Amino acid sequence: MLDDIGLGYLASDFAGGSGVEHYYPAFGGNADRTIRHLIIPGEDGPRAVDATWWFDCSAKGEGLEVGGRTTFNARNLESPYWTGALKHHRAIVVATGLGESKYVDGKKHQFLMEGKRPFLLGALYRPFENGCYSCAVITRDSHPRFDKYHDKAFPCFLPATSDFVASWLGDDGSLPVEVARYLEHPRITVPLDVSEVKTFKSGVVGEGADHLEADAG
Repeated sequence: MLDDIGLGYLASDFAGGSGVEHYYPAFGGNADRTIRHLIIPGEDGPRAVDATWWFDCSAKGEGLEVGGRTTFNARNLESPYWTGALKHHRAIVVATGLGESKYVDGKKHQFLMEGKRPFLLGALYRPFENGCYSCAVITRDSHPRFDKYHDKAFPCFLPATSDFVASWLGDDGSLPVEVARYLEHPRITVPLDVSEVKTFKSGVVGEGADHLEADAG
């Protein structure tokens, strides 16, 4: 997939290890909870960095201190809090699955979703003067076919095409028209198999999984 979108030279950053890496937001003020290999713009082309999964951080020594504002997701992109990053600091998360939850009759149900192939999620990042980064995954309004598993928001899947990725990772301080249009009408870009699980880390998508097709277009 990275070859197809012009980022094949980053593939070695994702190689190594025999298991799946799990990423969690920095609840509890744990700045070590990072999204590894977050793809961001660079002077010589996109590059991969590790970023604390919590946008509201401040530099502290050689690391980061996590702030009190809950900012592992960025949803209200019209808010002044996000507009600067949306224009200047867009990033990409490469993933193979994600976890979502939904309360039904007061009971929490958790769903593990695995892509039929790796997929891309939109994110915003924040650079700090000490060389560290923080980030938030972009979410949009609920998606009618996603509501069964999570009806409060919808993760911002990104089209895995070289043209769109080049626009998304543009760093000229603008919001390209195609990016703005997509953010208004995001799609499920990859087929997903979905199983209800007790825990995300040890959960398995079984043979009886629901199948969620990608949106057309």
